[in-house]
Amino acid sequence: MSIGEQVSMFYNAKPHIFEKAKILRDNMTISELKLWGELKGKQIMGLRFRAQHPIDIFIADFYCHSLKLIIEVDGGIHNSKHQKEYDISREAELKYWEINIIRFTNDEIDRDINDVLNKISLVCNKIQQNQKGPL
Repeated sequence: MSIGEQVSMFYNAKPHIFEKAKILRDNMTISELKLWGELKGKQIMGLRFRAQHPIDIFIADFYCHSLKLIIEVDGGIHNSKHQKEYDISREAELKYWEINIIRFTNDEIDRDINDVLNKISLVCNKIQQNQKGPL
């Protein structure tokens, strides 16, 4: 059994992380809302995504547990040196749980949501194929 299979889809998140996630869900950015409108209700390949989902000490913008895939929406703050370093460290910690992460900027979502959705579908397809393994 792999590390990721030994815990729930919340990866031991504590109650205060759930509280913070609820606040974030209630205050999503315009770009997050735009993407969420396309992800909710299993619109992408029948996959269930969750918005502002607690994972350990983190909150993923969007998470699909069956694929162990996080989708992050990055605003301008992610361009700062400090935030870039934090994002790299956070991704390394999430890799411990065998979770994949893809990132999109607000601008990418606002400019061409269909391109973003195509990229998400490609990543989801690739992960599903890898989960099936060799025939």
